[in-house]
Amino acid sequence: MPELRKDPIIDRWVIISTERGKRPVFFVEETPPSKVAVCPLCPGNETMTPPEVFMIRPSGASHGPSEWSLRVVPNKFPALRIEGTLDREGFGIYDKMNGIGAHEVIVETPNHGETLSDMPVNRVQNVFIAYRERIRDLMRDTRFKYIMVFKNNGSVAGASLDHAHSQLIALPIVPRRVSEEIGGGLAYHRYKERCIFCDIVAQEREDNKRIVSENERYIAISPYASRFPFETWILPKQHGAVFSEHDPSDNYYSLAEILSIVLRKYVKLLNAPPYNYIIHTAPAFNVGMEHYHWHIEIIPRLTKMAGFEWGTGFYINPTPPEEATAYLKETQI
Repeated sequence: MPELRKDPIIDRWVIISTERGKRPVFFVEETPPSKVAVCPLCPGNETMTPPEVFMIRPSGASHGPSEWSLRVVPNKFPALRIEGTLDREGFGIYDKMNGIGAHEVIVETPNHGETLSDMPVNRVQNVFIAYRERIRDLMRDTRFKYIMVFKNNGSVAGASLDHAHSQLIALPIVPRRVSEEIGGGLAYHRYKERCIFCDIVAQEREDNKRIVSENERYIAISPYASRFPFETWILPKQHGAVFSEHDPSDNYYSLAEILSIVLRKYVKLLNAPPYNYIIHTAPAFNVGMEHYHWHIEIIPRLTKMAGFEWGTGFYINPTPPEEATAYLKETQI
């Protein structure tokens, strides 16, 4: 019997279609061959991108332009532009403003063909450090209300370049999805005087049905109302609203460790699927928010949204999260 499950944060309903249940083998597709082209993100091609705004060099490296292990550059084709003013305007019932923002590319590795799942934990840690440093720098600009960090891995997930990278976009507004989470968290906090995300972490640890992996600082779970097969969330066990202000003592090492585990399990179980991940964090200047809890949502792109999903806002998930968790936990890496 299919189930309707309700997301406790934003009251969204999801259909867990057990009768359509899909085992991992049904999702596996042949990995397409790598494209052969001049890659603007490879060492030696630095002039093909705008100048970097942040860089991490290998230990003992010289200061040559190609001596880097990670670099951050402005997107050559930005969704929003940093120059100018917002100039908000209203036209009857309609509103608009200038497309002001920042759009940056985090080049995660100098090695073409290497992915986050291939990299040692300390280099994945560097990726999170780069996110933090760029967020903190951009937060100084009072025009920006929210900074979204995301990764599109594979063309199906929206990546236009093969070279491993993630992106950051600074926005003059707070995205609707984040506002919904904050609103749901606030309603729960007003009623129970607790953070709903902290309660989710506590209940998942008690139930132990949907925990993919955990370490001292972080937990990876298959959400109870998962929208997609093998969807995974990573949450800090200690409450914190803002990603860039969290975990100062560990410096994101434990976060890099648990993300690496999840991604390597995806590679082994699902044949390196395309995926997206998104860091959900509190808006600018909300460090002490008690009712929100930053987290990472990882979505393997194994199914497609169709008319029903677009028309209703419902999601149909053919793999119950408990089954997905069991498969992932059984996968040895």
